[in-house]
Amino acid sequence: MHNSTTTPITKSGSDEEKQVLFHLDTKEQQTLPTNNKAADGEVIIPPNIGILTLNRPNAANAFSQRMVSELRAVLDQIRFQENDVRCVVLTSSSSKVFSAGADLKERSSMTQDEAGDFVSQLRGTFDDIANLPMPVVAAIEGVAVGGGLEMALAADIRVAGSLARFGLPETSLAIIPGAGGTQRLPRLIGTARAKELIFTGRRIDADTALQYGLIQHKVKAGISLPIALSIAQEIAKNGPLAIRAAKQAIDVGMEASDLSEGMSIERECYSTIIPTNDRLEGLNAFREGRTAVYTGK
Repeated sequence: MHNSTTTPITKSGSDEEKQVLFHLDTKEQQTLPTNNKAADGEVIIPPNIGILTLNRPNAANAFSQRMVSELRAVLDQIRFQENDVRCVVLTSSSSKVFSAGADLKERSSMTQDEAGDFVSQLRGTFDDIANLPMPVVAAIEGVAVGGGLEMALAADIRVAGSLARFGLPETSLAIIPGAGGTQRLPRLIGTARAKELIFTGRRIDADTALQYGLIQHKVKAGISLPIALSIAQEIAKNGPLAIRAAKQAIDVGMEASDLSEGMSIERECYSTIIPTNDRLEGLNAFREGRTAVYTGK
């Protein structure tokens, strides 16, 4: 059955405009309008790749309560259709900002309890992104600070345009990163560098982010989305059950107490692949000299 989920980009400023968009087509290659400087305003979307777009450009994609609610609904949709989604790409409808983090104007009107609840929801939402069974690739243009960087840190792979800027400025507001920044950043770039960035609130450019290992790819400004999609397409052509097992083995294994425990986790993940049709298809395709057709079974 043809399964297509497309939320069109509507006129900016409309009261009915969604702040989080999601596009998925499981059968056909599609084109999607974009502010990305590629293909004359359109980007090619391969099948089985979900595109999650932050779409609040007039507010720098700041995370409002409504935006977080919409984001959680999209993540629920991805989990519901997870057998159809082989990779997810996070991006922004703006070429100038990925996300500036929490909506501080909205935050200023919250009580202490409300502010605490909101940060907990945001943290849980980014945990949900990190815990998606399929790989997540972030395509970053412009500013990714505060919660915007914390969202990008929840992805598995990060691609950034050359004009991207990154930072966790919370200490300048007398708070700390509360949606995963103090935990994911040091695990990615090392404790000392993470402390310096968090203690100073300093922003870094794409070159420094690449040097630190914060991003995996620095590309020409405006083409992070096509590059992220090309990576996603490389991933999507491989066995989806194997990709998920590999992600689980890495993520869980990296939290193991020692290498021996990590090897046990790998062994358990490998065992889930042995009885699959996809494993047999891979062997048969190799023997027959053809491209494997994986079904996720």
